[in-house]
Amino acid sequence: MQDSSQWVTRVNARLEQFILDRESILRAVSPDLEPFIDFSRQFLSGGKRFRARCALMGYATLHDSVPDHVIDVASALEIFHAAALVHDDIMDKSDTRRGAPSAHRRFEQLHRSSGWGGTSDDFGTSSALLFGDLLLAFSDELYSNGIAAEEDRSHARASRIEFDRMRIDVTAGQYLDIVEERAWPVVDKLEALTRAQRVVVFKSAKYSIEAPLVIGAALGGASVSELDTLRSIGLPLGIAFQLRDDLLGVFGDPAVTGKPAGDDLREGKRTVLIALAQQQLPGTAIRLMDELLGDPELDDEQIAMLQQTLINSGAVDALEAMITDQVAKAHAVIDTARLSTSAQAALRELADVVTRRSS
Repeated sequence: MQDSSQWVTRVNARLEQFILDRESILRAVSPDLEPFIDFSRQFLSGGKRFRARCALMGYATLHDSVPDHVIDVASALEIFHAAALVHDDIMDKSDTRRGAPSAHRRFEQLHRSSGWGGTSDDFGTSSALLFGDLLLAFSDELYSNGIAAEEDRSHARASRIEFDRMRIDVTAGQYLDIVEERAWPVVDKLEALTRAQRVVVFKSAKYSIEAPLVIGAALGGASVSELDTLRSIGLPLGIAFQLRDDLLGVFGDPAVTGKPAGDDLREGKRTVLIALAQQQLPGTAIRLMDELLGDPELDDEQIAMLQQTLINSGAVDALEAMITDQVAKAHAVIDTARLSTSAQAALRELADVVTRRSS
């Protein structure tokens, strides 16, 4: 299997060229679209290319080399991811993304510095929504270019089915996440864990690892059985990936995550971590946590108090155990899968990244 660092280099180059090619189209419409060009470059620069690498890994389980049209498909997933982050930050009212202002905050700054009428908040939200939509259009265009170059049309169709399903799942999962942040007053605490786990699966787990793996593998001609094997590996790894993200959202170092400490607490995220804690806490502690979660003005002392409550409840240890269990499930499938030795090694490395990542 090809060194994944070479994949990242090729994906970065493809994204740069794609945005360069679209720049002339936007400039021809109006010079006022300059921010869309600049922000596209900023949001698509850098990063670990996690989803692209998973797609290429899926393809490489069946092939020794990765042609350019498969790089197009993998790169399209990175643009889709950027679009999802733009929209997610609007819904979460997040100020930052990867240590820099989020898209809607950048558009707010543009409005203020330009001296335009209306409010910066409205302009920022509306512009970022459209920017996210543009990225979605870019993603679909680049993906379509990739599968159009696939000689075996049945492989292209199979990959397209997986790509379309991924987009449905992410949208559904995002809505469920919004529901959980607002429905908690009427949700039984015993049901909260199941509901939070459902959000994990559809908002993140499938789209972070499972879907990219099978999108790439389907394009490579994987059989139904081979796709099912990759699903059985990708879903538990995706769950572990998101559970680790939930921990980072509460305890992560801002210098590493690019987000303020305890950001998920200020946003009122009803994660698996919160659900686990509230299953163990007494009623008074639950009521206090419910009162504080979602308050954007939480100070450092209140954040520290909530963090300690989560630790003392045993929720952090329980979540770590869940991560370990999900990774073990994936390893069990990898160890018995009818895959090449190099493919098994790459998937084990992926499992290690999911378990130990810090950002």
